Parts: sequence; structure tokens; C-alpha cells
Amino acid sequence: MSNNEARLSRIRDLIATHRVPLDRQWEIYRYLHQHPELSQAEEKTAAYLAGALRDMGTYTVYEGIGGHGLVGVMENGPGPTVLFRADIDALPVFEETGVDFASSATGTARDGSATAVMHACGHDMHMTAGLGLASLMAATKSEWSGTFIALFQPAEELACGAQAMIDDGLADLIPTPDVCFGQHIVPGPAGQVMTMPGPALAGCDTISITLTGRSAHGSMPHNAIDPTYLAAAIVLRLQGIVGREIPPHEFGVLSVGTLQSGNSNNTIPGQAKIVLNIRYYSNDVRAKLVAGIERVVRGECLASGTEVEPVIEYSDHGEVTDNDPEAFATIRPVMDAVLGDDSTDAVPWTASEDFSDLPRGLNCPYVYWTVGATPRDTWEAAVAADRVVEDVPSNHMPTFLPDFEPTATSATSAAAAAVLSYLAK
Repeated sequence: MSNNEARLSRIRDLIATHRVPLDRQWEIYRYLHQHPELSQAEEKTAAYLAGALRDMGTYTVYEGIGGHGLVGVMENGPGPTVLFRADIDALPVFEETGVDFASSATGTARDGSATAVMHACGHDMHMTAGLGLASLMAATKSEWSGTFIALFQPAEELACGAQAMIDDGLADLIPTPDVCFGQHIVPGPAGQVMTMPGPALAGCDTISITLTGRSAHGSMPHNAIDPTYLAAAIVLRLQGIVGREIPPHEFGVLSVGTLQSGNSNNTIPGQAKIVLNIRYYSNDVRAKLVAGIERVVRGECLASGTEVEPVIEYSDHGEVTDNDPEAFATIRPVMDAVLGDDSTDAVPWTASEDFSDLPRGLNCPYVYWTVGATPRDTWEAAVAADRVVEDVPSNHMPTFLPDFEPTATSATSAAAAAVLSYLAK
């Protein structure tokens, strides 16, 4: 056996021997699932996580970073510094899974309304695996050397929590990481871990457009500058940007999320609003989308004779998640050794998230991967029937619920494999 094979075998044995028992992870998962909190309101969730880290007795814990963000730092001799991130916020979704531990929590949505709250994106599993990893690292201190940082990030669903932690001085609290890791559960065979180098998640932006026309009575349309007609023309014209301006071999999405105009059947309103979402794997494509949107909006306003310039606002920006090839090449053989056939190649995911703001702000490379969470019989039947979209619950749906045992096992093991690929002696 070569030295590398012996090291891989030792890491595999460490993880198998010291991984947190599933019954304990089940208790953690059930609690977190039953007590979700919305973005920027994760106070009790953060306190629970901080208490769990302190109970391990090996972490220096810092709380209240960028809202309810926290980190646990374990310094364990010379060596690299490795950061693993898990997100902690939930969604304004009413749970429909039917399980006996379903959430009955409520909260206040961004518009101020009361809402049900659910971990409909799987962040409860991310925290469960993150605590499992932290426990494993504490239990194996004699087998690795360096510094491990467990980071729990708030407000991922608003695409602002990672940057908030950076802006609140995260870099001054922790040693500078040599590499950062993150993961997310997704529809797919439960326990299958999917990794890749390069762009793995799309970048995204929300673009809000306010159009000001001139109101008039519905019986006198000639006195109006109709913003509803203008908005409709813009929506139609926007569809040509991807189809006619983005090369077919490149990825770009432009979706109209909302169109609001008027509140009376016999009044032409004075204003209309459109909210768009764009996604891309390269900033060159983003630039083409943004330029095309602004050109179309201003051109149609000119065609309609508006007297007030349109207001175009950008928010909820998420950078492309672009995995470092060298870091990927370091962790993938270890994941293969630990997970066997459940370590597979990923394809780019069109979802977006703000994880990469952390390593970007800390100036270090990173790798982000996904973990399948669908019961395997459900997944295989849906694939065989070509009904994955119809039959497999996905993130943000009220019926989304991971198959606990294989998902928790692989999510924890994958995280440990990545971290120990840098820190194991």
C-alpha cells in the first residue's frame, strides 16, 4: 500500500469510527426542523448552535457576527486553516410534509405580514451535518493538526448573510483560512455527493423596474401614457435578450417574477413595476443581460413617450460559485475513498447562493458541493417514469424533506473528508 493509499484509508477509518451516532444527529435535526427562524431572525437557532459548540469543550465561540452569525474556532497545532460553513435560516413556507415533527412556527415576512416558517431548503440538515463535523473534529484532535473553523451563516435566503459577516469584521476574529468549504442538499439519490471544479452555481441578481406614465380615466386613453401597455411591451421584448443576444453555448436566464400595475378596472394607472431575476455562470453574460435589459427598458419608454425616466434598481446579488480546481483536486480523492460509489460528478446547478462571499472576502479558494436527499426508491421511480419534476419535492417546496439517514451520513462524511484532506496527519 502506498503512503497516499494508507492516508486515505486512515481518514476513512477516522470518519467511520468517530462520526456522531445517527440517533444523536436525529435529535439535533428534529429540534432544528421544529424550530425554524426566518432570515435575520435566527436568534434562538444561533444560541442553540453556540451552546452545542461550547459543550464540546474545544472551541472558542464568537457570536453575533453580521446579525446572528457565529463561528467556533479550534486551534490544534501547526498546519493549514480550514473553514466549513453551514447556513441557518428558514423560509416563509407552510409545511405540508405530514411528519410528526413538522414545523408549526410562525414569523414576520419581509413585507411585514405574518407567515408560517419552515426549513424548506434543508438548512436544518446543513446545521446537523455542521455540528456533526465539529464533534468529529473535536473527537479526533490527536489525528490532525492545524486550525478548524465551524461557521454558521445567517440570512442565506436573502443572499446577504455571508457579506454581512465579512462586513462585521469576521476576518479580524478568525485566522485566515487556507480554504473554505460548503454544501447543500438537493433533489437526487439520498446520500449521493456531487462535486465539480469550476462554476458550480449560477450568479444572480434581482432587478426592479419602476415605470412612470400618466394616469387617465379608462374612457379617455388618449390622455394617458399607459404604463401597463409599456410594461407588457417590455416583458415581451425582454424574452429576446437570451434567445438572440446570448450565444447558445453559454448559460443565461431572464425571468419576470412580478408585474404590478393599477387597481381599478376603469383607470389607466400612473405607474407600473416589474421585478426580474437573472442568472448566469459568467460575469460577461451578466454584463450582456444587464445591458440588454437597460436598453430595452429605456427604448420602450422612449417609444411610449414617457416624461419620467425609468428607475432601475439592483439587489439580492449573488456571485457565481466558482470552485477552485486545485482545492477540488485535493478533496475529491478523499471523498471517493470515504464515500465510494456515492462520490460522483456534479453538473452546474442553476440555483444561486451567497456562500462564495465568505472565501472571496477572506481571499481564499473554496469548493462547494451538493448532496442528494430524495429517498432512492422515489428518485428511481421518478427517473424511470420521466416525472422527476412532477414527483420529486425540491428545495423551497412545502413538501421538501430529506431522507434523513443516508443524507445525514453522507453530508457529515463529505464535510469531514474535505476538511481532513487538508488537516489529517
